[in-house]
Amino acid sequence: MAKVAFLGLGVMGGPMAGHLARSGHDVTVYNRTAAKADAWVKAHGGRAAATPAAAAEGAEFVMACVGNDDDLRAVCTGPEGAFAAMGAGSVFVDHTTVSAQVTRELHGLAGEKGIGFVDAPVSGGQAGAENGALSIMCGGEEEVYARAEPLMAAYARIAKRMGESGAGQITKMMNQICIAGLLQGLSEALHFGEKSGMDGRAVVEVISQGAAGSWQMANRHGTMLDGEFNHGFAVDWMRKDLGICLSAAEEVGASLPVTALVDQFYKDVQSMGGGRWDTSALIQRLRKFGDA
Repeated sequence: MAKVAFLGLGVMGGPMAGHLARSGHDVTVYNRTAAKADAWVKAHGGRAAATPAAAAEGAEFVMACVGNDDDLRAVCTGPEGAFAAMGAGSVFVDHTTVSAQVTRELHGLAGEKGIGFVDAPVSGGQAGAENGALSIMCGGEEEVYARAEPLMAAYARIAKRMGESGAGQITKMMNQICIAGLLQGLSEALHFGEKSGMDGRAVVEVISQGAAGSWQMANRHGTMLDGEFNHGFAVDWMRKDLGICLSAAEEVGASLPVTALVDQFYKDVQSMGGGRWDTSALIQRLRKFGDA
């Protein structure tokens, strides 16, 4: 069992840290809103710290799951950041979806201090975090990943090293590109079925068993048909992720025309007041704007 710090207790980080505590690890948590950290301790035990550095003091492993590039830099660097307190030989595992650029930047800073760094973004949503069934895609040195993998197993269905630093984030970008296209296609199919007078659930029962089947179809078609979107991965978060994808694509010279188009469709959903709706809310845009 390890001495662990977990930074960021949102809808993903809170359950992930809980799995570590239930596995017997000695967990100290930090959250920007201290009341959330206090509530986590009340539910799971362990300790809450006032700063990332205080949480990381003496920790063998520090996990983070925060919002974006700037949030990650804030919990890592500076006098109150985790790197200031972490000892040589300790390992930082970043579960945030961020740019490969900031990942490589922080990997370099960690290395200067003798700290291992694994970029380890996750897929599976809130349900995956709560059920300990996340897919974790990782980048970093093989030996550092091997040390961190047994801890990630507490909340992972699969964890796999994809390559050197940044490879985990590139893999997560590919994941989000796939999801964006899938959800737009599913939205168009269900919208077309509604306009054609078809029973969407009956159609999905058939086509989900063939080549069109996907996780999104199996798990989101019912709520999409019912117009229920107050759950799951928020549109605001998806736009942040797709922005990272499009920026990285420009850097490497990749063409992502469908991703760019769906990103603008999500912008329309935000303008409808759906920033916190689940990403499957693309169908609401079609219901409002048709094929505009």
